Amino acid sequence: MSELRTILNRFYREYDFRQRVLHDPIEFPHRYKNTGDIEIAGFLACCFAYGRIGLFKPVIDRILSIMGKSPHGFLLDFSIAGQAKRFEGIQYRFNRNQDIICLLYMLHIILRKEGSLESVFIKHFRETDENIGNGLTAMMDRFLSVDTTKIYGRNLKPSGLTQFFPSPAKGSACKRPSLFLRWMVRDKDIDLGIWKNIPKDKLVIPLDTHIMKISQCLGFTARNSADWKTAVEITESLKKFDPVDPLKYDFALCHQGISGICRGERDKSVCSGCIFRNC
Repeated sequence: MSELRTILNRFYREYDFRQRVLHDPIEFPHRYKNTGDIEIAGFLACCFAYGRIGLFKPVIDRILSIMGKSPHGFLLDFSIAGQAKRFEGIQYRFNRNQDIICLLYMLHIILRKEGSLESVFIKHFRETDENIGNGLTAMMDRFLSVDTTKIYGRNLKPSGLTQFFPSPAKGSACKRPSLFLRWMVRDKDIDLGIWKNIPKDKLVIPLDTHIMKISQCLGFTARNSADWKTAVEITESLKKFDPVDPLKYDFALCHQGISGICRGERDKSVCSGCIFRNC
Protein backbone atom coordinates (compact mmCIF):
# COMPACT_ATOMS: atom_id res chain seq x y z
CA MET A 1 0.00 0.00 0.00
CA SER A 2 2.91 2.37 0.68
CA GLU A 3 4.01 2.13 -2.96
CA LEU A 4 0.49 2.88 -4.19
CA ARG A 5 0.29 5.83 -1.76
CA THR A 6 3.52 7.27 -3.15
CA ILE A 7 2.43 6.87 -6.76
CA LEU A 8 -1.11 8.11 -6.12
CA ASN A 9 0.11 11.25 -4.35
CA ARG A 10 2.65 11.97 -7.07
CA PHE A 11 -0.06 11.47 -9.69
CA TYR A 12 -2.25 13.98 -7.84
CA ARG A 13 0.53 16.55 -7.35
CA GLU A 14 1.61 16.48 -10.98
CA TYR A 15 -1.85 16.38 -12.55
CA ASP A 16 -2.71 19.31 -14.82
CA PHE A 17 -6.15 20.14 -13.42
CA ARG A 18 -6.59 23.37 -15.35
CA GLN A 19 -5.90 21.73 -18.69
CA ARG A 20 -8.83 19.34 -18.16
CA VAL A 21 -11.42 21.90 -16.98
CA LEU A 22 -12.87 22.38 -20.47
CA HIS A 23 -13.40 18.63 -20.67
CA ASP A 24 -15.53 18.58 -17.52
CA PRO A 25 -18.92 20.07 -16.54
CA ILE A 26 -17.21 22.03 -13.74
CA GLU A 27 -16.45 24.52 -16.50
CA PHE A 28 -19.96 25.96 -16.05
CA PRO A 29 -19.93 27.09 -12.38
CA HIS A 30 -16.44 28.50 -12.97
CA ARG A 31 -18.03 31.09 -15.25
CA TYR A 32 -19.60 32.87 -12.26
CA LYS A 33 -18.30 34.83 -9.26
CA ASN A 34 -21.41 35.21 -7.09
CA THR A 35 -21.86 32.25 -4.74
CA GLY A 36 -25.57 31.92 -5.52
CA ASP A 37 -24.87 31.73 -9.23
CA ILE A 38 -22.03 29.24 -8.71
CA GLU A 39 -24.34 26.99 -6.68
CA ILE A 40 -27.16 27.05 -9.25
CA ALA A 41 -24.89 26.67 -12.29
CA GLY A 42 -23.13 23.80 -10.55
CA PHE A 43 -26.34 22.02 -9.65
CA LEU A 44 -27.80 22.34 -13.15
CA ALA A 45 -24.54 21.19 -14.73
CA CYS A 46 -24.51 18.09 -12.54
CA CYS A 47 -28.16 17.30 -13.26
CA PHE A 48 -27.31 16.75 -16.93
CA ALA A 49 -23.81 15.29 -16.46
CA TYR A 50 -24.54 11.80 -17.74
CA GLY A 51 -23.79 10.26 -21.10
CA ARG A 52 -21.21 11.74 -23.45
CA ILE A 53 -19.84 15.12 -22.48
CA GLY A 54 -20.12 16.36 -26.06
CA LEU A 55 -23.88 15.77 -25.90
CA PHE A 56 -24.77 17.17 -22.48
CA LYS A 57 -22.56 20.29 -22.51
CA PRO A 58 -24.58 22.04 -25.26
CA VAL A 59 -27.78 21.41 -23.26
CA ILE A 60 -26.31 22.96 -20.09
CA ASP A 61 -24.88 25.84 -22.11
CA ARG A 62 -28.23 26.60 -23.71
CA ILE A 63 -30.12 26.57 -20.39
CA LEU A 64 -27.60 28.83 -18.65
CA SER A 65 -27.43 31.18 -21.64
CA ILE A 66 -31.19 31.77 -21.42
CA MET A 67 -30.80 32.62 -17.73
CA GLY A 68 -28.36 35.42 -18.47
CA LYS A 69 -25.71 36.78 -16.15
CA SER A 70 -27.32 35.53 -12.92
CA PRO A 71 -28.92 32.04 -12.90
CA HIS A 72 -29.76 32.53 -9.22
CA GLY A 73 -31.55 35.81 -9.85
CA PHE A 74 -33.34 34.39 -12.87
CA LEU A 75 -34.72 31.46 -10.87
CA LEU A 76 -35.79 33.63 -7.95
CA ASP A 77 -38.04 35.53 -10.37
CA PHE A 78 -38.95 32.54 -12.54
CA SER A 79 -42.56 32.32 -13.65
CA ILE A 80 -44.13 29.56 -15.69
CA ALA A 81 -46.33 31.98 -17.59
CA GLY A 82 -43.58 34.45 -18.39
CA GLN A 83 -40.43 32.39 -18.88
CA ALA A 84 -41.16 28.69 -19.40
CA LYS A 85 -41.67 29.23 -23.15
CA ARG A 86 -38.06 30.35 -23.45
CA PHE A 87 -36.98 26.77 -22.68
CA GLU A 88 -39.36 25.05 -25.09
CA GLY A 89 -37.72 22.38 -27.22
CA ILE A 90 -34.87 21.67 -24.80
CA GLN A 91 -34.62 18.02 -23.86
CA TYR A 92 -31.88 15.52 -23.13
CA ARG A 93 -32.08 11.74 -23.26
CA PHE A 94 -34.43 10.70 -20.42
CA ASN A 95 -35.43 14.27 -19.60
CA ARG A 96 -38.35 15.62 -21.62
CA ASN A 97 -38.91 19.33 -22.08
CA GLN A 98 -41.58 19.38 -19.36
CA ASP A 99 -39.19 17.65 -16.94
CA ILE A 100 -36.54 20.31 -17.51
CA ILE A 101 -39.03 23.13 -17.01
CA CYS A 102 -40.22 21.39 -13.84
CA LEU A 103 -36.63 21.19 -12.57
CA LEU A 104 -36.34 24.96 -12.97
CA TYR A 105 -39.70 25.46 -11.27
CA MET A 106 -38.60 23.29 -8.33
CA LEU A 107 -35.41 25.32 -7.97
CA HIS A 108 -37.51 28.50 -7.99
CA ILE A 109 -39.75 27.19 -5.19
CA ILE A 110 -36.83 26.00 -3.07
CA LEU A 111 -34.79 29.18 -3.49
CA ARG A 112 -37.78 31.33 -2.56
CA LYS A 113 -38.51 29.29 0.57
CA GLU A 114 -35.05 28.13 1.68
CA GLY A 115 -32.66 30.73 0.25
CA SER A 116 -30.12 28.25 -1.10
CA LEU A 117 -29.49 24.57 -1.69
CA GLU A 118 -26.84 24.67 1.02
CA SER A 119 -29.46 25.64 3.60
CA VAL A 120 -31.57 22.61 2.60
CA PHE A 121 -28.61 20.26 2.91
CA ILE A 122 -27.25 21.64 6.15
CA LYS A 123 -30.59 21.29 7.96
CA HIS A 124 -30.23 17.52 7.83
CA PHE A 125 -26.45 17.04 7.94
CA ARG A 126 -24.61 16.41 11.20
CA GLU A 127 -20.85 16.23 11.63
CA THR A 128 -21.41 12.99 13.56
CA ASP A 129 -22.89 11.42 10.38
CA GLU A 130 -20.75 8.80 8.71
CA ASN A 131 -20.90 10.75 5.46
CA ILE A 132 -23.08 13.08 3.38
CA GLY A 133 -25.77 10.42 2.89
CA ASN A 134 -28.39 11.84 5.26
CA GLY A 135 -28.06 15.40 4.01
CA LEU A 136 -28.11 14.27 0.39
CA THR A 137 -31.21 12.12 0.91
CA ALA A 138 -33.02 15.04 2.55
CA MET A 139 -32.04 17.43 -0.26
CA MET A 140 -33.37 15.05 -2.91
CA ASP A 141 -36.57 14.52 -0.89
CA ARG A 142 -37.03 18.29 -0.64
CA PHE A 143 -37.11 18.59 -4.42
CA LEU A 144 -39.59 15.76 -4.73
CA SER A 145 -41.86 17.35 -2.13
CA VAL A 146 -42.63 20.25 -4.49
CA ASP A 147 -46.13 20.11 -5.98
CA THR A 148 -45.72 19.81 -9.76
CA THR A 149 -49.35 20.41 -10.71
CA LYS A 150 -48.50 23.72 -12.42
CA ILE A 151 -46.27 21.84 -14.86
CA TYR A 152 -47.99 18.53 -15.49
CA GLY A 153 -51.60 19.37 -14.62
CA ARG A 154 -51.40 16.95 -11.70
CA ASN A 155 -48.86 16.42 -8.93
CA LEU A 156 -46.86 13.94 -11.00
CA LYS A 157 -43.27 12.79 -10.64
CA PRO A 158 -42.47 11.13 -14.01
CA SER A 159 -39.25 9.17 -14.46
CA GLY A 160 -37.68 11.92 -16.56
CA LEU A 161 -38.03 14.22 -13.56
CA THR A 162 -37.08 11.83 -10.75
CA GLN A 163 -33.96 10.91 -12.72
CA PHE A 164 -32.57 14.29 -11.63
CA PHE A 165 -32.86 13.29 -7.96
CA PRO A 166 -31.17 9.95 -7.14
CA SER A 167 -31.01 9.13 -3.44
CA PRO A 168 -28.68 7.14 -1.18
CA ALA A 169 -31.80 5.88 0.61
CA LYS A 170 -32.73 4.05 -2.58
CA GLY A 171 -29.25 2.62 -3.04
CA SER A 172 -28.26 4.82 -5.96
CA ALA A 173 -24.58 5.62 -6.38
CA CYS A 174 -25.68 9.27 -6.66
CA LYS A 175 -22.83 10.16 -8.97
CA ARG A 176 -24.20 13.53 -10.08
CA PRO A 177 -25.28 14.96 -6.69
CA SER A 178 -22.06 13.64 -5.12
CA LEU A 179 -20.15 15.46 -7.85
CA PHE A 180 -22.07 18.64 -7.07
CA LEU A 181 -21.21 18.31 -3.38
CA ARG A 182 -17.54 17.78 -4.18
CA TRP A 183 -17.54 21.02 -6.15
CA MET A 184 -19.33 22.92 -3.39
CA VAL A 185 -17.33 21.56 -0.42
CA ARG A 186 -13.73 21.06 -1.59
CA ASP A 187 -11.76 24.29 -1.80
CA LYS A 188 -8.67 23.03 -3.60
CA ASP A 189 -7.52 22.34 -7.14
CA ILE A 190 -10.47 23.21 -9.43
CA ASP A 191 -13.25 22.69 -6.87
CA LEU A 192 -15.11 25.79 -5.73
CA GLY A 193 -15.43 25.38 -1.95
CA ILE A 194 -18.33 27.80 -1.36
CA TRP A 195 -20.04 25.57 1.26
CA LYS A 196 -17.93 26.11 4.37
CA ASN A 197 -19.61 23.96 7.05
CA ILE A 198 -19.14 20.45 5.71
CA PRO A 199 -15.87 18.56 6.33
CA LYS A 200 -14.20 17.19 3.22
CA ASP A 201 -13.86 13.76 4.81
CA LYS A 202 -17.66 13.39 4.80
CA LEU A 203 -17.87 13.51 1.01
CA VAL A 204 -18.51 10.34 -1.00
CA ILE A 205 -16.86 9.77 -4.35
CA PRO A 206 -18.97 10.43 -7.46
CA LEU A 207 -19.08 6.87 -8.73
CA ASP A 208 -19.23 6.50 -12.51
CA THR A 209 -18.00 3.78 -14.87
CA HIS A 210 -14.49 5.26 -14.99
CA ILE A 211 -14.03 5.41 -11.21
CA MET A 212 -15.62 1.97 -10.86
CA LYS A 213 -13.21 0.29 -13.29
CA ILE A 214 -10.10 2.05 -12.01
CA SER A 215 -11.07 1.31 -8.38
CA GLN A 216 -11.44 -2.37 -9.18
CA CYS A 217 -8.04 -2.39 -10.88
CA LEU A 218 -6.38 -0.71 -7.90
CA GLY A 219 -8.15 -2.85 -5.32
CA PHE A 220 -10.28 -0.09 -3.79
CA THR A 221 -13.34 -2.34 -4.09
CA ALA A 222 -14.11 -5.93 -4.97
CA ARG A 223 -17.79 -5.18 -5.52
CA ASN A 224 -19.39 -5.27 -8.96
CA SER A 225 -22.50 -3.18 -8.23
CA ALA A 226 -22.12 0.54 -8.96
CA ASP A 227 -24.28 1.61 -6.00
CA TRP A 228 -24.07 3.78 -2.89
CA LYS A 229 -22.44 1.01 -0.83
CA THR A 230 -19.65 0.68 -3.40
CA ALA A 231 -19.16 4.45 -3.57
CA VAL A 232 -18.75 4.54 0.22
CA GLU A 233 -16.36 1.58 0.13
CA ILE A 234 -14.14 3.24 -2.49
CA THR A 235 -14.16 6.46 -0.47
CA GLU A 236 -13.10 4.56 2.65
CA SER A 237 -10.24 3.02 0.66
CA LEU A 238 -9.10 6.49 -0.44
CA LYS A 239 -9.14 7.65 3.18
CA LYS A 240 -6.20 5.33 3.79
CA PHE A 241 -4.18 7.64 1.55
CA ASP A 242 -5.67 10.94 2.75
CA PRO A 243 -8.12 10.72 5.68
CA VAL A 244 -8.88 14.46 5.62
CA ASP A 245 -9.45 14.97 1.88
CA PRO A 246 -10.01 11.58 0.20
CA LEU A 247 -11.78 13.02 -2.86
CA LYS A 248 -8.75 15.01 -3.93
CA TYR A 249 -7.91 12.02 -6.17
CA ASP A 250 -11.33 11.86 -7.83
CA PHE A 251 -10.94 14.31 -10.72
CA ALA A 252 -7.57 13.00 -11.87
CA LEU A 253 -8.57 9.33 -11.62
CA CYS A 254 -11.87 9.92 -13.41
CA HIS A 255 -10.19 11.78 -16.26
CA GLN A 256 -7.77 8.91 -16.74
CA GLY A 257 -10.86 7.09 -17.99
CA ILE A 258 -12.58 10.01 -19.74
CA SER A 259 -9.43 10.77 -21.71
CA GLY A 260 -9.06 7.12 -22.74
CA ILE A 261 -5.69 6.68 -21.03
CA CYS A 262 -7.19 4.01 -18.76
CA ARG A 263 -9.79 1.52 -19.96
CA GLY A 264 -10.23 -0.03 -16.54
CA GLU A 265 -9.20 -3.51 -17.65
CA ARG A 266 -6.00 -5.51 -17.65
CA ASP A 267 -4.54 -5.16 -21.13
CA LYS A 268 -0.77 -5.25 -21.63
CA SER A 269 -0.93 -3.00 -24.68
CA VAL A 270 -2.62 -0.30 -22.59
CA CYS A 271 -1.39 -0.98 -19.05
CA SER A 272 2.32 -1.03 -19.95
CA GLY A 273 2.35 2.77 -19.96
CA CYS A 274 0.15 3.26 -16.88
CA ILE A 275 1.58 5.07 -13.89
CA PHE A 276 -0.09 2.48 -11.64
CA ARG A 277 1.08 -0.58 -13.59
CA ASN A 278 3.21 -2.02 -10.79
CA CYS A 279 0.68 -1.47 -8.00
